[in-house]
Amino acid sequence: MTALPPRLVIFDVDGTLVDSQNHIVASMSTAFGTVGLPLPERETLLGVVGLSLPLALARLAPQAPESTVRTMVEAYKETFGATRMAQDAPLYPGAMEVLHRLRDEPGTALGIATGKSRRGLDHMMDIYGLHGMFQTTQVADDHPSKPHPAMLLAALDATGHSAAEAVMIGDTSYDIEMARAAGLHAIGVSWGYHRREVLHAAGAHLVIDSYADLPAALGREGGR
Repeated sequence: MTALPPRLVIFDVDGTLVDSQNHIVASMSTAFGTVGLPLPERETLLGVVGLSLPLALARLAPQAPESTVRTMVEAYKETFGATRMAQDAPLYPGAMEVLHRLRDEPGTALGIATGKSRRGLDHMMDIYGLHGMFQTTQVADDHPSKPHPAMLLAALDATGHSAAEAVMIGDTSYDIEMARAAGLHAIGVSWGYHRREVLHAAGAHLVIDSYADLPAALGREGGR
């Protein structure tokens, strides 16, 4: 059997691996309520998922001073950390099975590139037993917000892969634009927070409809 060339498969978290929309909206509600601002529509709230939290809240409350945004960030984090992630933010169907399949595939490394903080990502890993699954985990604490390519460039550096050997999988235009800026192949997922046409417009090479489609999608990309 011909060995597959080495590859790095990088996943976004919210809206891609984890169905966190109720979790996010509840935390946003607390953040806005804490400072007495009206809560934007649900679609608007979910539209900024993927950006780093300070940038997301600044976009949602553009008239708020920086000190107010900082207060909102802390309120969001406290609520997000206190809620029941396993019940309120389940993994999407098939996600765990595909992660195990890819992890066990010779020559394949897994990574994370997320707008979450390190604390938030570690909490998610604890809940779902994902520690040790990923060879690189890049978070908002250490990089400019998506779609800046810094997270992906750091992931390549950490694992020794080239951009040609890597693929980014995400549900928002920010993920796709980040991937294209770093020179990676970009796969969008249709079950997240940005619509299929938005992902295509951002430059997605492919958009899939379920985790069952992912292994074949990776295979269609020349074994990457």
